Amino acid sequence: MKDSGLSSLFRVTETAKPAEDESQTALPVEEEAPGEDQAFATGQTAGEAGAEAAEQVAEPEAGPTTDAGRRTLIPQSSSFPAVIRVVGVGGAGTNAINRMLEAGIAGVEFIAVNTDAQALAMCEADHKLRIGRDLTKGLGGGSDPKVGRDAALAAYDEIKSILKGSDMVFITAGEGGGTGTGAAPVVAEIARSLGALTIGVVSRPFAFEGRRRGLQALEGARALKQRADTVIVVPNDKLLQVADKSTTMVEALRLADDVLRQGVQGICDLVTVPGLINLDLADVRTIMSGAGTAHMGIGHARGEGRGQKAAEMALNSSLLETSIEGARGILLNISGGEDMSLHEITEVAETVSEAAERDANIIFGAVVDKSLGDTLWVTVVATGFDATSEEKLTQQVVDATAHDHSAERHAPVQPAPAVSPVVPKEVRNGRNKPADDELEVPTFLR
Repeated sequence: MKDSGLSSLFRVTETAKPAEDESQTALPVEEEAPGEDQAFATGQTAGEAGAEAAEQVAEPEAGPTTDAGRRTLIPQSSSFPAVIRVVGVGGAGTNAINRMLEAGIAGVEFIAVNTDAQALAMCEADHKLRIGRDLTKGLGGGSDPKVGRDAALAAYDEIKSILKGSDMVFITAGEGGGTGTGAAPVVAEIARSLGALTIGVVSRPFAFEGRRRGLQALEGARALKQRADTVIVVPNDKLLQVADKSTTMVEALRLADDVLRQGVQGICDLVTVPGLINLDLADVRTIMSGAGTAHMGIGHARGEGRGQKAAEMALNSSLLETSIEGARGILLNISGGEDMSLHEITEVAETVSEAAERDANIIFGAVVDKSLGDTLWVTVVATGFDATSEEKLTQQVVDATAHDHSAERHAPVQPAPAVSPVVPKEVRNGRNKPADDELEVPTFLR
């Protein structure tokens, strides 16, 4: 696989240490009751300190034994005053959670939501919720977003109970399928109704998965955008630019999961990592609340001119189709060792501000971290795109999912005879049948 920098694009935060005392664990995990269909461990969270213990709900089918319950979810200290939860919805979402757990993102609580009992058992999230028990009987959503939505609506109260007390909720999913596409907007609606800053980080399917799945992904992303504060869309096809022909299927799928992890970790670090010029949840909320589409990029460089190189890498993310152009709100965070100079910080800030709108609101933060050595890291989160930028992005998505399959469905059209051309029976009867392609396009696009 090419050395594209993907593997080192995001520095991994310090792995969460096991709690020294069981009383410090935010949400204790109970033993699963044998024979029960569903399990949900409840208890007192950091965001609900002093509140009564949450109501117990039935636990899911027993899965592989993990040490997720021994993780320090939200430390009982002022280090992480914000309660941050990541909800993985559907197969892609739960896989992304496993990648985040491997990366050791600190100060975050992970929740897996799925209709597929088998996939849920393979996830090592702190809490698991199987939805649609009566609807899918433990199977997946069958690539039908309506099934995913109905399953989430049936578990509305359970999802609300899990998310209660959250300050910021990330929703990660793969668009185009059933559970992730249909259930993610419901989870976002619940999280936002509870007052949490709600951020969606979702992937778009590969082009080879077909036009129908691509259009379902587009519609699902739009539904999520209507209910979440901000949505970051990662096209899986971009992975082809950072992988060569020798990349295995397993490696490619791990890359897809890792991109979702990067989107979540990049924003979480802004809140959880203290800095010399500190950024906190209030700054993130200012830029991302009700912002719609977002661009997030992270760049890193070392050596001469590292400031400008890192800034340009963050602005021109090879894994996103969005850009900073037209953004009216920007979070800019610069991290480096003790040798980070004021000149380098100025160089980064000028590079970013020149690419943004003239009157953009830029909130700046800086972190001095000895462990970074001579590497400079730049994180950029841009929002507040105007309607023209949104329409342009939507058209790019439509163009990217448009494939001409007419040769697969229809025989070549033969020229009509010069004399007595044949008139189709439908036309003679006053009925003009629409083309197959038109029927495949949703009403809102037609």
